[in-house]
Amino acid sequence: MQLFYNPDLDETSSQFFFDASESKHMIRVLRKKVNDEVLITNGKGLMLSAKITDNNPKKCAVEITGVKKVHPRSYWLHMVVAPTKMNDRFEWFLEKATEIGVNEITPVLCEHSERKKIKLDRYKKVVQSAMKQSFQAYLPKLNDLTTMEEFIKNPREGALFIAHLDESERYELKRRVIPDKPITILIGPEGDFSANEIKKAKKNGYLPVSMGRNRLRTETAAIVACTTVAIINNG
Repeated sequence: MQLFYNPDLDETSSQFFFDASESKHMIRVLRKKVNDEVLITNGKGLMLSAKITDNNPKKCAVEITGVKKVHPRSYWLHMVVAPTKMNDRFEWFLEKATEIGVNEITPVLCEHSERKKIKLDRYKKVVQSAMKQSFQAYLPKLNDLTTMEEFIKNPREGALFIAHLDESERYELKRRVIPDKPITILIGPEGDFSANEIKKAKKNGYLPVSMGRNRLRTETAAIVACTTVAIINNG
Protein backbone atom coordinates (compact mmCIF):
# COMPACT_ATOMS: atom_id res chain seq x y z
CA MET A 1 0.00 0.00 0.00
CA GLN A 2 1.25 3.49 -0.86
CA LEU A 3 1.60 6.32 1.66
CA PHE A 4 0.69 9.84 0.57
CA TYR A 5 1.18 13.18 2.31
CA ASN A 6 -1.02 16.19 2.91
CA PRO A 7 -0.45 18.58 5.84
CA ASP A 8 -4.02 19.91 5.85
CA LEU A 9 -5.77 16.72 6.96
CA ASP A 10 -6.88 16.26 10.58
CA GLU A 11 -9.09 14.00 12.72
CA THR A 12 -12.26 15.61 11.35
CA SER A 13 -11.45 15.05 7.65
CA SER A 14 -14.04 12.91 5.86
CA GLN A 15 -12.98 13.24 2.22
CA PHE A 16 -10.04 14.55 0.26
CA PHE A 17 -9.10 15.50 -3.31
CA PHE A 18 -5.54 14.96 -4.53
CA ASP A 19 -4.00 17.64 -6.73
CA ALA A 20 -3.35 17.04 -10.42
CA SER A 21 0.22 15.81 -9.95
CA GLU A 22 -0.62 13.30 -7.19
CA SER A 23 -3.79 12.21 -9.01
CA LYS A 24 -1.90 11.49 -12.20
CA HIS A 25 0.74 9.52 -10.31
CA MET A 26 -1.87 7.55 -8.42
CA ILE A 27 -4.11 6.69 -11.38
CA ARG A 28 -1.73 6.60 -14.37
CA VAL A 29 1.43 5.26 -12.72
CA LEU A 30 0.17 3.23 -9.78
CA ARG A 31 -3.01 2.26 -11.66
CA LYS A 32 -5.27 2.74 -8.65
CA LYS A 33 -8.99 2.15 -9.16
CA VAL A 34 -12.23 3.01 -7.40
CA ASN A 35 -12.47 1.26 -4.01
CA ASP A 36 -8.70 0.74 -3.81
CA GLU A 37 -7.28 1.67 -0.42
CA VAL A 38 -4.47 4.14 0.29
CA LEU A 39 -2.82 5.64 3.35
CA ILE A 40 -2.33 9.35 3.92
CA THR A 41 -0.33 11.12 6.62
CA ASN A 42 -0.46 14.76 7.60
CA GLY A 43 3.16 14.59 8.81
CA LYS A 44 2.00 15.55 12.30
CA GLY A 45 1.31 12.10 13.70
CA LEU A 46 -1.85 11.04 11.90
CA MET A 47 -2.19 8.03 9.61
CA LEU A 48 -5.46 8.13 7.69
CA SER A 49 -6.78 5.16 5.74
CA ALA A 50 -8.86 6.07 2.71
CA LYS A 51 -10.80 4.54 -0.18
CA ILE A 52 -10.77 5.92 -3.70
CA THR A 53 -14.23 7.15 -4.73
CA ASP A 54 -13.31 8.84 -8.01
CA ASN A 55 -10.25 7.83 -10.05
CA ASN A 56 -10.12 11.03 -12.08
CA PRO A 57 -6.42 11.43 -13.06
CA LYS A 58 -6.73 15.21 -12.66
CA LYS A 59 -8.59 15.24 -9.34
CA CYS A 60 -8.69 11.90 -7.60
CA ALA A 61 -11.15 11.76 -4.70
CA VAL A 62 -10.95 9.58 -1.60
CA GLU A 63 -13.16 8.93 1.39
CA ILE A 64 -11.45 8.78 4.79
CA THR A 65 -12.30 5.44 6.42
CA GLY A 66 -10.10 5.50 9.51
CA VAL A 67 -7.75 7.66 11.55
CA LYS A 68 -4.84 6.44 13.68
CA LYS A 69 -2.71 8.61 15.98
CA VAL A 70 0.94 7.57 16.01
CA HIS A 71 2.90 8.39 19.17
CA PRO A 72 6.00 10.55 18.65
CA ARG A 73 9.49 9.32 19.44
CA SER A 74 10.61 9.42 23.06
CA TYR A 75 13.51 11.67 22.07
CA TRP A 76 14.08 14.73 19.87
CA LEU A 77 17.08 14.57 17.53
CA HIS A 78 18.19 17.83 15.92
CA MET A 79 20.92 17.40 13.31
CA VAL A 80 22.82 20.56 12.39
CA VAL A 81 24.89 19.80 9.31
CA ALA A 82 26.97 21.90 6.92
CA PRO A 83 25.75 21.31 3.34
CA THR A 84 28.34 19.45 1.30
CA LYS A 85 30.03 20.77 -1.84
CA MET A 86 28.36 18.01 -3.87
CA ASN A 87 24.65 18.63 -3.47
CA ASP A 88 23.66 15.00 -4.06
CA ARG A 89 25.64 13.96 -0.98
CA PHE A 90 23.62 16.27 1.23
CA GLU A 91 20.37 15.08 -0.32
CA TRP A 92 21.50 11.52 0.41
CA PHE A 93 21.98 12.51 4.05
CA LEU A 94 18.49 14.07 4.17
CA GLU A 95 16.92 10.93 2.73
CA LYS A 96 18.73 8.44 4.97
CA ALA A 97 18.43 10.54 8.14
CA THR A 98 14.68 10.75 7.60
CA GLU A 99 14.45 6.99 7.10
CA ILE A 100 16.55 6.28 10.22
CA GLY A 101 14.78 8.80 12.41
CA VAL A 102 15.40 12.53 12.88
CA ASN A 103 13.08 15.24 14.18
CA GLU A 104 14.73 18.41 12.96
CA ILE A 105 17.47 19.35 10.49
CA THR A 106 19.25 22.68 10.18
CA PRO A 107 21.73 23.31 7.35
CA VAL A 108 24.51 25.45 8.82
CA LEU A 109 26.96 27.80 7.13
CA CYS A 110 30.48 27.58 8.57
CA GLU A 111 33.76 29.42 8.02
CA HIS A 112 35.10 26.55 5.90
CA SER A 113 31.85 25.83 4.04
CA GLU A 114 32.20 25.42 0.27
CA ARG A 115 28.43 25.39 -0.35
CA LYS A 116 26.96 28.71 0.69
CA LYS A 117 23.47 28.42 -0.82
CA ILE A 118 20.81 25.72 -0.68
CA LYS A 119 17.59 24.87 -2.50
CA LEU A 120 15.26 24.56 0.46
CA ASP A 121 12.19 23.58 -1.59
CA ARG A 122 14.15 20.78 -3.24
CA TYR A 123 15.38 19.55 0.15
CA LYS A 124 11.84 19.55 1.51
CA LYS A 125 10.72 17.32 -1.35
CA VAL A 126 13.53 14.87 -0.59
CA VAL A 127 12.50 14.71 3.07
CA GLN A 128 8.81 14.28 2.20
CA SER A 129 9.60 11.47 -0.23
CA ALA A 130 11.76 9.69 2.36
CA MET A 131 9.03 10.03 4.99
CA LYS A 132 6.49 8.44 2.66
CA GLN A 133 8.87 5.70 1.52
CA SER A 134 9.62 4.70 5.12
CA PHE A 135 5.95 4.88 6.19
CA GLN A 136 6.39 7.50 8.91
CA ALA A 137 3.69 9.70 10.36
CA TYR A 138 5.94 12.60 11.33
CA LEU A 139 7.64 14.89 8.82
CA PRO A 140 11.04 16.12 10.08
CA LYS A 141 11.27 19.88 10.48
CA LEU A 142 13.68 21.28 7.89
CA ASN A 143 15.00 24.75 8.63
CA ASP A 144 16.57 27.26 6.28
CA LEU A 145 20.31 27.80 6.08
CA THR A 146 21.73 29.68 9.07
CA THR A 147 25.23 30.66 10.15
CA MET A 148 27.10 28.63 12.75
CA GLU A 149 27.53 31.72 14.91
CA GLU A 150 23.82 32.52 14.82
CA PHE A 151 22.84 28.95 15.63
CA ILE A 152 25.04 28.28 18.63
CA LYS A 153 24.25 31.53 20.42
CA ASN A 154 20.59 30.55 20.86
CA PRO A 155 19.95 28.48 24.03
CA ARG A 156 18.69 24.92 23.50
CA GLU A 157 17.40 22.12 25.68
CA GLY A 158 18.98 18.72 26.17
CA ALA A 159 22.44 17.40 25.32
CA LEU A 160 24.54 19.52 22.95
CA PHE A 161 27.41 18.01 20.94
CA ILE A 162 29.87 19.16 18.31
CA ALA A 163 31.69 16.56 16.19
CA HIS A 164 35.06 17.78 14.96
CA LEU A 165 38.47 16.46 13.89
CA ASP A 166 40.63 18.42 16.32
CA GLU A 167 42.82 16.02 18.30
CA SER A 168 41.92 17.67 21.61
CA GLU A 169 39.91 15.73 24.19
CA ARG A 170 36.75 14.25 22.70
CA TYR A 171 34.24 11.62 23.78
CA GLU A 172 32.72 8.92 21.62
CA LEU A 173 29.14 9.94 20.88
CA LYS A 174 27.76 6.51 21.80
CA ARG A 175 29.08 6.98 25.37
CA ARG A 176 27.45 10.39 25.80
CA VAL A 177 23.91 9.87 24.48
CA ILE A 178 21.22 9.50 27.16
CA PRO A 179 18.00 7.78 25.99
CA ASP A 180 14.70 9.65 25.88
CA LYS A 181 16.30 13.10 25.95
CA PRO A 182 16.56 15.95 23.42
CA ILE A 183 19.89 16.01 21.60
CA THR A 184 21.51 18.44 19.17
CA ILE A 185 24.54 17.40 17.12
CA LEU A 186 26.70 19.74 15.03
CA ILE A 187 28.48 18.26 11.99
CA GLY A 188 30.91 20.49 10.10
CA PRO A 189 31.85 20.91 6.42
CA GLU A 190 34.53 19.05 4.45
CA GLY A 191 37.17 21.39 5.90
CA ASP A 192 35.87 20.84 9.44
CA PHE A 193 34.85 23.54 11.89
CA SER A 194 37.38 26.30 12.45
CA ALA A 195 39.21 26.49 15.77
CA ASN A 196 37.23 29.63 16.53
CA GLU A 197 33.90 27.88 15.88
CA ILE A 198 34.85 24.96 18.11
CA LYS A 199 35.88 27.37 20.87
CA LYS A 200 32.60 29.30 20.66
CA ALA A 201 30.53 26.11 20.57
CA LYS A 202 32.24 24.83 23.72
CA LYS A 203 31.64 28.17 25.39
CA ASN A 204 27.92 27.79 24.59
CA GLY A 205 27.69 24.36 26.15
CA TYR A 206 28.51 22.00 23.26
CA LEU A 207 30.61 18.98 24.22
CA PRO A 208 33.17 17.72 21.66
CA VAL A 209 32.52 14.19 20.37
CA SER A 210 33.83 11.78 17.76
CA MET A 211 32.12 9.12 15.65
CA GLY A 212 34.99 6.66 16.09
CA ARG A 213 38.59 6.29 14.96
CA ASN A 214 38.05 6.67 11.22
CA ARG A 215 37.89 10.03 9.50
CA LEU A 216 34.43 10.31 7.94
CA ARG A 217 32.90 12.48 5.26
CA THR A 218 30.39 15.08 6.45
CA GLU A 219 27.33 13.14 5.29
CA THR A 220 28.71 9.84 6.61
CA ALA A 221 29.42 11.32 10.05
CA ALA A 222 25.89 12.73 10.13
CA ILE A 223 24.36 9.34 9.32
CA VAL A 224 26.53 7.60 11.92
CA ALA A 225 25.28 10.16 14.46
CA CYS A 226 21.63 9.55 13.53
CA THR A 227 22.11 5.79 13.67
CA THR A 228 23.89 5.92 17.03
CA VAL A 229 21.10 7.96 18.62
CA ALA A 230 18.41 5.72 17.10
CA ILE A 231 20.07 2.50 18.32
CA ILE A 232 20.57 3.81 21.85
CA ASN A 233 16.96 4.99 22.07
CA ASN A 234 15.41 1.94 20.44
CA GLY A 235 17.69 -0.72 21.89
